[in-house]
Amino acid sequence: MTVDAVGGVWRYAVDLAGALGDTGIETVLAVLGPAPSETQRAEVAALRRVTLVETGEPLDWLTDDAVAVRHAAATIAALAIRHRVDLLHVNQPALIPGLTGDLPVVAVAHGCVSTWWEAARPGTPLDPAFAWHRALVADGLRRADCVVAPSESYAHTIARHYGLTAAPIAVHNGRTPPLVAPVATRHIAFTAGRLWDEVKRTPLLDAAAGRLAAPLYAAGPTRAPHGASVPVEHLHLLGELTPDGIGAMLAAQPVFVSAASFEPFGLAVLEAAQAGCPLILSDIDTFRELWDGAAHFVAGDDPAAWADAIAEVMGDDAERARLADAALARGAHFTVGATAKAMRALYTDARRAAATAGNPAGTSERVAA
Repeated sequence: MTVDAVGGVWRYAVDLAGALGDTGIETVLAVLGPAPSETQRAEVAALRRVTLVETGEPLDWLTDDAVAVRHAAATIAALAIRHRVDLLHVNQPALIPGLTGDLPVVAVAHGCVSTWWEAARPGTPLDPAFAWHRALVADGLRRADCVVAPSESYAHTIARHYGLTAAPIAVHNGRTPPLVAPVATRHIAFTAGRLWDEVKRTPLLDAAAGRLAAPLYAAGPTRAPHGASVPVEHLHLLGELTPDGIGAMLAAQPVFVSAASFEPFGLAVLEAAQAGCPLILSDIDTFRELWDGAAHFVAGDDPAAWADAIAEVMGDDAERARLADAALARGAHFTVGATAKAMRALYTDARRAAATAGNPAGTSERVAA
């Protein structure tokens, strides 16, 4: 299973690999891009039937051309042979055109440069410098034996954007609810994620924070691996927190805020919901699909509207409690076990199809992703 240590794909892959290990599936996690932290390495080391391999290869969206991506794909193909795996779970579809061999391939589309660009800069054509990446992703999606997206909304986006004849299969992400006992604190708000990412709209939240009497805390990096950064004046920056640090912050049950304009799923929102935090979210299709009736939605990019919404929920105990209960109830549906069950069924289907086509890998008793 390919993975990176930069964003939500790490959380998704590690949680999924751990759940699969509990059902007997062995997973080789092949890391692309920046190296995992010691905390991340220790997290994987504690899992059963999971092997972490740091490939040293670049992450597709942090490279300048297709040559580097194809080299990374060759490394993944060689790694699959070395570990005698029976199936490839690829979380970066741009790798697929460069893979060799006849192993079944399940691709999960967590996001890509082209669909990100469409959301970040609406009405502006994709920079020609990224045309090679779009072409690789399009080819990879068509070559995969099965394509998955983490939400129905993003599945339809992918199908439309790349002209697929069928939409990817939607398998919602999941998280294990926290074990930390809540210690409710009324007058704080919190956001988390890659703060440097344009689609997180950190400047909007920063401007809203400047209008609030209560603090709006923000966890996550303000500088990207490729050097992009975002200036912050009013948010209370917490830096990059460990999973335990995030858990402790959510245990205070702050009003959780996401102003994202693009979100294929949103694991940070799910973590907040499962901790019993009231949610204030941008009014985008993905969040409506997952959280309609369980969150307060804010449309547009007016800092005053966001600040008013946050202050209103903070100051209304009844509404705060209603939103918290609704988020908690909805969040209980999105479990790692449910994700693993759905993905294992897709792995089985892909291997059976490979066996029918005469691919020996599809007949093996051992399954590895």
